Amino acid sequence: MSESSETKKVPLHERHVEQGARMVPFAGYSMPVKYGKIKEEHRSVRTSAGLFDVSHMGRVEVRGPEAIDAVNRLMTNDVTALTDGRAIYTVMCNEQGGIIDDLVIYRLGEDRLLLCINAANRQRDIAHIGAALTGGVEMEDQSDQTVQIAIQGPKAEEILAKIADTDLESIKFFRCRKADVAGVSTLVARTGYTGEDGFELYLPVDGGEEVFDALLDAGGDELTLCGLGCRDTLRLEAGLLLHGQDIDESTNPLEAGLGWLVKFDAKGDFIGRQALEEVRQQGTSRKLRGFVLQGRGVLRPGYDLQIEGEAVGRVTSGGYAPTLEASIGLGYIDREFADADTVDIILRRRSVSAKVVDPPFYKRSK
Repeated sequence: MSESSETKKVPLHERHVEQGARMVPFAGYSMPVKYGKIKEEHRSVRTSAGLFDVSHMGRVEVRGPEAIDAVNRLMTNDVTALTDGRAIYTVMCNEQGGIIDDLVIYRLGEDRLLLCINAANRQRDIAHIGAALTGGVEMEDQSDQTVQIAIQGPKAEEILAKIADTDLESIKFFRCRKADVAGVSTLVARTGYTGEDGFELYLPVDGGEEVFDALLDAGGDELTLCGLGCRDTLRLEAGLLLHGQDIDESTNPLEAGLGWLVKFDAKGDFIGRQALEEVRQQGTSRKLRGFVLQGRGVLRPGYDLQIEGEAVGRVTSGGYAPTLEASIGLGYIDREFADADTVDIILRRRSVSAKVVDPPFYKRSK
């Protein structure tokens, strides 16, 4: 793919070019899709550690005395349950219960939240959130003033500890803390999108290159630069959903296997609640399932699912899984066929059988 004149560059763009990355346009940004071979980058994250620049993601701070209540009305999960230094995963729905975006929210203080949103949805999300804020609640889009770096894998903590001035072991899953990393004030969060342990670092643009270089020096041969290519294969193995493919405004969290994010009993009204209550009472018409191909080929989004020649659904995400050495996919299947053991998937002009499973396909050992 060629870059257009409107494609933006992330702050670390030149570092990626210097490291030999193949750059492609993604969500309006020129991003590294790979530095070497995607399979090797993928396996490095599973066995050692990988370094990702995910600065294309949106970062929005909401603050004010009523910030938490205001954001809570927009989300299906219970934002009021957060305490300082904790984070939650949630979805934000429209009035019909369709998923506008999935995001991570960090509580930085009693009147401050940081929202990490998907890159492709940034302007849509900001408009939706801004329209719902009232009173003294303020929103600041910090996306262009900050850098977001992820270090993921079983050796991530060991590597990051060499340049961070805090006890990383005490930062538990979905917790965050301010710390100096390579001398740069950074929000260190134990979150990620790979299915592995690791951290996401939020810091000012002017400290991005310093931290990026320090991580590479600290990691040495145990740290591999990784692009969007293996980020996708990693998240697919871990059964993590991609907005715009697996979920969007035409899907609701209950059919997408995200019902655990909808806190009907723990919170009051929120946008989309009435529609989701109706879905809960009536049941969903389809269900997100996982598929493991039993023959030759690679699953891709858009492939049809059939049982005895009848169309029963479609693949939403698919690809080769280096850890499993198999072709896997996610997709929606009609409710009456959701418990089937196998399904036929139409790969171009031929039909190949696939085992139907519940994601994730891969779980890391603790």
